[in-house]
Amino acid sequence: MAFELPPLPYSRDALAPAISEETLNFHYGKHHQAYVNNLNKMIEGTELEGKSLEEIIAAASKDSSKAGIFNNSAQVWNHTFYWHSMKPGGGGKPSGAIADKIDADFGSYEKFADEFKAAGGGQFGSGWAWLVLKDGKLGIRKTPNAETPLTEPGATPLLTMDVWEHAYYLDYQNSRPNYMQAFLDDLINWDFVNQNLADAS
Repeated sequence: MAFELPPLPYSRDALAPAISEETLNFHYGKHHQAYVNNLNKMIEGTELEGKSLEEIIAAASKDSSKAGIFNNSAQVWNHTFYWHSMKPGGGGKPSGAIADKIDADFGSYEKFADEFKAAGGGQFGSGWAWLVLKDGKLGIRKTPNAETPLTEPGATPLLTMDVWEHAYYLDYQNSRPNYMQAFLDDLINWDFVNQNLADAS
């Protein structure tokens, strides 16, 4: 079965004004779709055809001759995870288990937010900022291009923020910091993060 573009968990205008419908038309409708299309073409007729996205990422990450397959499969996974990391009316301080865990492992929500923004802002060029769970402890990661914590042994992604320019340029031009602040204040889906934490624990 060929991969298909997974449906968004909300309408394309639902995240406005933090992320506009125009951005989602390009980012989801064009960029994410292109990764899906490219991946399907690249794995057709290969030993990876019929494998899960996670299996393809794992196999391609270990083989430099499969860099194109890795980039497109990881971007399909990363983007799907990113859409679910946001929700209309999201953001702000979390509640539930993740709130307690953030206080325990970072000291406060504010310290988490500072570290998360530092990761996103410190990623030169295209990439991602992540909240992960590893060895029972929360941590921040930044990854370039299509790289993902899925390839880090023992790390479970809980939340991601896309810092490729196409994620924010139409709405924020070159101001990545303003986009990252809006992500924290208005977009994070803490229910999704709590569910990922529960599944990993």
